[in-house]
Amino acid sequence: MSDEDTGRDDLAGDDQAAEESAGGDEATDDKAPAPVSEDAAPKRGRTRRRRILRWTAAGTAVAVLAAGAGAVVLYRDLVGGIEQKHVGGQLGANRPKKLNKSLNILLLGSDTREGDNARYGAAAGLTGARSDTAILLHLSPNRDQAVGISFPRDSMVRIPECEKEKGGKVPAQFGMLNAAFAYAGPSCTWKTLESLTGIHIDHFVQIDFSGFKRMVDALGGVEICVDRPVDDPRAELHLKAGKQTVKGEAALGYVRARYSLGDGSDLERIERQQRFMAAVVDKATSGSVLTDPAKTYKFLKAATKSMTTDDELDLSAMRRLADGLKGMSAGQVRFVTVPVEGYAPDPNRVQWDMERARPLFSAIQHDDDLPAEPAAPARPERRPPAPREVKVSVVDAGGDAKLIADLVQRLGERGFDVGKKVEKGPASAESRIVYAPSEELRASTLARALPDALLSPDGAAPKDGVRLVIGRGGARLAPPALKVTGGVKAGRPNPCA
Repeated sequence: MSDEDTGRDDLAGDDQAAEESAGGDEATDDKAPAPVSEDAAPKRGRTRRRRILRWTAAGTAVAVLAAGAGAVVLYRDLVGGIEQKHVGGQLGANRPKKLNKSLNILLLGSDTREGDNARYGAAAGLTGARSDTAILLHLSPNRDQAVGISFPRDSMVRIPECEKEKGGKVPAQFGMLNAAFAYAGPSCTWKTLESLTGIHIDHFVQIDFSGFKRMVDALGGVEICVDRPVDDPRAELHLKAGKQTVKGEAALGYVRARYSLGDGSDLERIERQQRFMAAVVDKATSGSVLTDPAKTYKFLKAATKSMTTDDELDLSAMRRLADGLKGMSAGQVRFVTVPVEGYAPDPNRVQWDMERARPLFSAIQHDDDLPAEPAAPARPERRPPAPREVKVSVVDAGGDAKLIADLVQRLGERGFDVGKKVEKGPASAESRIVYAPSEELRASTLARALPDALLSPDGAAPKDGVRLVIGRGGARLAPPALKVTGGVKAGRPNPCA
């Protein structure tokens, strides 16, 4: 593009025009709250099922904003619910150059267990916060196109040295992308993605579980379609087959479910979340949500109540952004995933396919058309191990001795390699499957047989099997898969064949 701009961003015009549109000095009265320090890195043992694209909520909020704007006069009230953080000083001086007036917003999800979100971590004893996946939302200089790039949380990447909010530094290292947030908060994820993509990022937006549910409810729910009934206690998801409208808990369960929908991979879940976000944008732009000021206010109020941003995305900036985005339709918003390939040292992780990723990053940098063929993620082979390949050690954490003995026997009959000796462990209300990251696939095989047990990854767990910790609530064994042979197969187009 021809517009050169080395500053943070130019949202939709010069400063004077922005002040006039914001009502002169009115915007200066809205002070951002004082920065809130990050919690320490979350405890080990975080259950895998909670790691969903909480970023879906953040993406939904900003993508809908990118599809239109209304009730600008109410932004003063809306911004009061947003927590703001100063991150500029933590990004360093060696940042990518801003090449034009496009706007790049980093969308993060938070799985914080505080406040309204406490119930999502109570069963597994989870605390703290983590961002497990991120989306970079690119808005063209004319605000007539938007592209969201998803980055899988399991991506193995180089994380630069990062500064913590409370002081101190985290050394540069090689690890999973989601570790950046756990180590030093949103500024570390921001700095990491800028260093890897070469794309200048202007702002970040972060939202949590409760904010996601409130946004979907404010829209009156979102229509989805599943090809079979779903009964997933782990994700609190219970759906009938076919088209249906989901709200609240059901919507959250749909975007976070892993083992009951698709192939169980994070890449498949990202695609499902992208479809859900697109459906949200479609509903918001096809109805009266963005043309009826009252409905617009209700939706944005739901979003901002659980939102955190950088302190430069202030009231005046939001107003200019909204003015610049008026008229964008849902068809101008597109979601893609960074190209990935298998990571040889660990089949449960992925690495970016830079040969295909570089053209995508360059297109975003220069605001060009994306590569002709959307970068489809190359899924590594994920063959679920057979039960005989899964070594299981059982821990009694307060369960009934007879029921535990019966469960051990029945798991053996299913083919699992179950240790005969049952260990004693600290009392627990819930039953858990504890596993080292390298044993994720084996843990998933056991999880299919024990659908109520919580999945708990733990870096200190043994690397030659998984541990089944049976708490006071016991563990329900799922019925074996029904196998039918012979007979007449239905579904043939020609009954005479």
